[in-house]
Amino acid sequence: MMNLVFLHGGPASGKLTTARAMGRRLGYPVFHNHLTVNMLTTVFPFGSEPFVRLREQIWLSVITDAARTGRSVIFTFAPESTVQFGFPDRLRAAVEDNGGRLCSVRLEVSERTQEARIANPSRVAVGKLADVELLRAGRKHHSPVEFPTAELTIDTDSSDPERSAETIIASFDLRPEQPVISFPEP
Repeated sequence: MMNLVFLHGGPASGKLTTARAMGRRLGYPVFHNHLTVNMLTTVFPFGSEPFVRLREQIWLSVITDAARTGRSVIFTFAPESTVQFGFPDRLRAAVEDNGGRLCSVRLEVSERTQEARIANPSRVAVGKLADVELLRAGRKHHSPVEFPTAELTIDTDSSDPERSAETIIASFDLRPEQPVISFPEP
């Protein structure tokens, strides 16, 4: 059965580092939020109608086909105001209607730790928010956001990515799979 490990939380909550730690242990590909965001913002402004529509379409298409073909995936997601209402339910349906299981995990972080992590140079490399002042401004002008239901919540102030990965793997009894070969070797 396909497992979709749905890691969600605010900026700098440890989604990608935890996902990568899990991916190393399990062989699951990491389909992180910024792969789609970075691709689409080369053509459309963030939050524009085509961006919002295509982002969800890509997310759901990839995850539906992964479930349909039995390929487990780790998907990172940051709930924010441009995500269309009902996305977590549509994601769950895409997985479960195709024989998969959704394992929903919320990663939480304190504001102090979030601010300390936000300027990490590794965030810039994947196009993530890396400016503390923008983070603070976003908190002040917070729009309503739909948070997915979580079966497991981890406080990443007290759990590093390796330990968080171990906790998730044990909680959902996840088993390793053959890793995806991205580019066949000659």
